[in-house]
Amino acid sequence: MRYRFIRVERANYPVVVLCRVLQVARTGFYAWCKRPRSARSREDEVLGVEIAAVHAESRKTYGSPRVHAELRARGRRVGRKRVARLMRAKGLAGRKKRRFRTTTDSKHDLPVAQNLLDRNFVASAPNEKWVTDITYIWTWQGWLYLAVVLDLFSRRVVGWSIADHMRTELPLDALEMALGRRRPPAGLMHHSDRGSQYASGDYSEALEAAGIVRSMSRSGDCWDNAAAESFFSTLKHELLYRRPWPTRREAKAATVEWIEGFYNSKRRHSHLRYRTPMEHEKLFHAQQRQVMQAA
Repeated sequence: MRYRFIRVERANYPVVVLCRVLQVARTGFYAWCKRPRSARSREDEVLGVEIAAVHAESRKTYGSPRVHAELRARGRRVGRKRVARLMRAKGLAGRKKRRFRTTTDSKHDLPVAQNLLDRNFVASAPNEKWVTDITYIWTWQGWLYLAVVLDLFSRRVVGWSIADHMRTELPLDALEMALGRRRPPAGLMHHSDRGSQYASGDYSEALEAAGIVRSMSRSGDCWDNAAAESFFSTLKHELLYRRPWPTRREAKAATVEWIEGFYNSKRRHSHLRYRTPMEHEKLFHAQQRQVMQAA
């Protein structure tokens, strides 16, 4: 290890100084340099390049578990500990999450629904349970607001809407996108917080017209909608907190591209055994076809 350190740092410091500080002989260091590199060392170098490429493709957000999952998906047989070691050696790490503000305004006299979801964020098939929420996006031109609808089976964003206001039209547009894309059967459960937008007459009528069952979080309990909160946390620490956003237009374009171009189609989700949301749904439908053919 000391010889490796000297080889790296000799571009910055004299070898004689490095050897003296690390208490090794210069002759020993130079003899080590002349030895042929081990097969393991050469493999680590190649693997390190692949790891760096995967990390870059993840927009520098993946930690070792997701990098490992991506390598395995590409047919690379490698241990997770080895990936973690090589990432540490290269100074590569995933993005850490930060807390964010709540957007819920539940101080209203509108009717609310019971908490039917009851923190059961597991679904056995697509279009069985949806969760929805709203968050803030700060720009130099002022706030933007993002509403999303997530399918709990795959954690896929099936509907979204971005605007410079938080009126009912914002989440309603996201819901209409989700309904248009998925055309869910009657009986789907839709869970939200108790915000005035979700309790409004227009939103309630849209759910009723689609045959959707309503569920709402308990008052002041963010954990009742933890799946949506987790999605917003991921969005913010992997995209929005990484740079300032001078204009609403830039922030909106980047957010939409992240959702559709990365999160749904490429980002590996720990809840899905490190599959992407789209990959998880594709596997489900393939298995369903096999069952039907066998029957």
